[in-house]
Amino acid sequence: MSVSLTDREQATAESSYRWRWLVLAIILCAEVMDLLDATIVNLAATPIERDLGGGASTVQWVVGAYTLAFAVALVLGGRLGDKYGRRNLFLLGATGFTLASLACAAAPDPTFLIVARAVQGFLGALLIPQGFGILKEVFPPRDLGKAFASFGPVIGLSAVGGPLLGGVLVDADLFELGWRIVFLINLPIGLAAVAGALRFLPCSTRNAKLRLDPVGVGLLAVASLLLIYPLIQGHDLDWPWWTFVSMAASLPVFGLFAASERRGKAPLIEPSLLRNRSYLGGLWVILLSFGAMIGFTLAFNVYAQATLGFSPLRTAFAGCGYALGMAIAAGAGSGLVPKYGRRVLAVGFAVMIVGAGLQALTVALAGLTAHAWAFLPAGLVFGVGGGLAIVPVFSIILAGVSDHEVGSASGVLSAVQQLGGTIGVAVSGTLFFELVADGPMRAMEITTVVAAVFLAGALALVRSLPRRPRAEDVH
Repeated sequence: MSVSLTDREQATAESSYRWRWLVLAIILCAEVMDLLDATIVNLAATPIERDLGGGASTVQWVVGAYTLAFAVALVLGGRLGDKYGRRNLFLLGATGFTLASLACAAAPDPTFLIVARAVQGFLGALLIPQGFGILKEVFPPRDLGKAFASFGPVIGLSAVGGPLLGGVLVDADLFELGWRIVFLINLPIGLAAVAGALRFLPCSTRNAKLRLDPVGVGLLAVASLLLIYPLIQGHDLDWPWWTFVSMAASLPVFGLFAASERRGKAPLIEPSLLRNRSYLGGLWVILLSFGAMIGFTLAFNVYAQATLGFSPLRTAFAGCGYALGMAIAAGAGSGLVPKYGRRVLAVGFAVMIVGAGLQALTVALAGLTAHAWAFLPAGLVFGVGGGLAIVPVFSIILAGVSDHEVGSASGVLSAVQQLGGTIGVAVSGTLFFELVADGPMRAMEITTVVAAVFLAGALALVRSLPRRPRAEDVH
């Protein structure tokens, strides 16, 4: 990513802040908390529904409440860090996220847990955007690439190890905590991040005159809820008329949000980005691809546990082919993109579609007596495609924006990634639960095909992206 440093950031970086590598470790702690929530909680959704009740929508909201709140607040989180200081927002986010994790673990009923998950997502959106800005302040330019490169292995290890760890802990039923242990994992990580931040994070510059955009945030929140709420609740409510009216009404409200960003005095999104056709195409690629991945993952976890009777550990093992494939291919994807550009993304999405097809075939052939290992080959193919397509996609999209737009553009991409995940959970989960009465195998097959359709849409849009990433984005 192209980086433009302020005078103070440049001076601090050049001075080689002596605790900079400890600062990196603290930032990575925050990333790990977010990544674990994205992997382990998904795995625990079915045990949560069994324990707390609440119907099929509980499974979707446990995942969706977090990602929806994260997506809406993320576009505001970075701006709040600029206004009030990144160190302050990091401490607020890390402390709040840790306490919200404790509240999730103590949840007595589904409503309490869903609200706590939403609060957790909101605080995560305050926490995560501060990391890159802090690293730019403390690292000299010569080391900044090394610092950013460390995120890849951490993300890979979390993707592979997170579900397996969650499966082991839930199956072990430590202290008879069951699924609650997946939230308590965050406590030692969060406490370490807070303690480290208090001791080692430098004070950041503040821009008290920076204006916020509450109207834009409000419109985005309303539009997202109008779309997501009926998608998730429609099945349990037997699709009353207002669910369709609500989904239709979300479109003009999204339009009002775009109009307010173009005309506002303190927009959350650089108005020029909304006129950039390449960037807008990239937003759709992110929305569709992450919607396919996260929605499919939730449906598969529910299918494996509720239909096949897999334990959380066996479910994690059945799905680890995807994580392994992505970890293996991630390095290759990053290495091939500088030479072949967006063609690598096209190949990756095509391979993911093949993997989805293999997964549907596995479900059909293996039947209700499938072993966990039967899903590994299809998952591995799906993951290899993901490593080729998903890992480098941000750098390709950001090559089409100007230097002064990069900060806003990357923040919006991250928010759309989360929103895409929420929509994927809503669509895939709703489709699976609607069809499961006619046969769980058929429901899983169709849900997998829908994920492939999402990926085909992303593949079709690859041609709208820049041909190659910027040279400075390649480490």
